[in-house]
Amino acid sequence: MTGHKPTHGAEASPLGKTAAYRNTYAPELLFPVPRSAKRAEIGVGETLPFVGEDVWNAYEISWLNPKGKPVVAMGVFRVPATSPNLIESKSLKLYLNSFNGTALSGMDEARERMTRDLSAVAGAPVAIELFRLDDVGRDTDTLAGECIDDLDVAITGYQIAPEHLGTVEGVDVSETLISHLLKSNCLVTGQPDWATLYIRYRGRPIDRAGLLRYVVSFREHNEFHEQCVERVFVDLMARCQPETLAVWARYTRRGGLDINPFRSTVGEALPPNGGDPRQ
Repeated sequence: MTGHKPTHGAEASPLGKTAAYRNTYAPELLFPVPRSAKRAEIGVGETLPFVGEDVWNAYEISWLNPKGKPVVAMGVFRVPATSPNLIESKSLKLYLNSFNGTALSGMDEARERMTRDLSAVAGAPVAIELFRLDDVGRDTDTLAGECIDDLDVAITGYQIAPEHLGTVEGVDVSETLISHLLKSNCLVTGQPDWATLYIRYRGRPIDRAGLLRYVVSFREHNEFHEQCVERVFVDLMARCQPETLAVWARYTRRGGLDINPFRSTVGEALPPNGGDPRQ
């Protein structure tokens, strides 16, 4: 199959539109979303203040073998934060569905096609792993840290409020703070997106009550998963000035995909790709 040129116009996006189901290979279904516009909103230009990647877990991958017998698999797609585009999630679901009636020689051909197509749309190399279900062995677990959700705080605002963020007096700490209360909404459709947020940092202690209010302030905010995590990272760096910082959101799956953006200062390792209980 030949490659394709992704269409960038907003009118080509499948979001908010009725989309015909395709069950034969259709890489033209993939839709890129430039990162630059939303990054400009939070003061991020060409020189990124973070490193990281978007980790997608795909649970519903299938194609036909040369004899017409279905094959099922799971996949992990890693899109670098340095890519000029993120991949719109509905278009990725439609693209993966297009393999359902497509005959392939095996796992290698499926991986090669997906690697080529997703890398073309993202504008940078996308790393892809495919697994037989018997070989997955993915643990469902949570990362170690302290959950702040039981703090007795009053909350009255549900629009982004970085002014809640700050530090408190005390010696520098190295800790991971967790909240299961992150909810944002799709930038186009307004559908809710749910996530667990992990914040790992070293520096002056972050005011936990203020952090919880800030996390909840995303509740009526419309933005894509990757954009929300970058906003959290930039706001924490500006308001709390930690020496090191990593922000990791595990979003619940929709349509067989979950998206887990990770942004950090240099030197902070990406956590293992285990499953959050809601995933």
